Amino acid sequence: MSVKVLIIEDNPVARTFLARVVRESFSDDMLIVEACDLESARHQVTGSNESAGNEFKLFLIDLELPDGNGLEFLADVASNPAMKVVTTLYSDDDHLFPALQRGADGYLLKEDRFEVLVEELQRIVRGQPPLSPAIARRLLQHFRPAATASSGEAPAAGTNNSSLGNLSATQHSSHKGVTLDPLPEWDRLTPRENQVLTYLSKGFTIKEIANLMGIKWFTVNDHIKSIYKKLNVSSRAEAAVLASKQGLV
Repeated sequence: MSVKVLIIEDNPVARTFLARVVRESFSDDMLIVEACDLESARHQVTGSNESAGNEFKLFLIDLELPDGNGLEFLADVASNPAMKVVTTLYSDDDHLFPALQRGADGYLLKEDRFEVLVEELQRIVRGQPPLSPAIARRLLQHFRPAATASSGEAPAAGTNNSSLGNLSATQHSSHKGVTLDPLPEWDRLTPRENQVLTYLSKGFTIKEIANLMGIKWFTVNDHIKSIYKKLNVSSRAEAAVLASKQGLV
């Protein structure tokens, strides 16, 4: 079955460009659906096309739409497990941080070169948030001044979290450590999740795990999200510690 991708973009030239980026970024068979406004996007997600087993796995979301904005769509699909990547021309804080706070898993600038966008979108299969280079620098610039406040003291742990919001279910930084014992959720991992965790702990990328297990990389990503949630961790390193503790690696 093809992996479904929804591109929400009112500019037809930009839609065509983003569709090329998506096809170049992933080796899976892709079914790309396009929406030119907020209403059409909502219809695609809630309509009959979203039957069981045929859900969208990736949203590319423009922030400025003729009948609304991408932030509204992010709010609509907050509970949807699909990856949500903003594709926009805006790199300022007023657009960047509200998008991240509303659940965007990545933030790409359409003005970037084709090769750059492909590379950044491919970060998804490596378990990393897709961020345009300029956006990554912008995030660093935003938080670095806090460490040199007039008091001369470094910000308390967790200071950055309120602005980052839900950057990604697999990448957020709210957990600074990991509780090794007890593990109340460990027994709830499915056999497939245990297998994914084993490969993940051995350093395999999401795409490599997908090839080893004979499943789609989006499916692997879903398993990783579930693993992180059940084990109350937020990174591959924390998950690897728990896997080692349980003798999986």
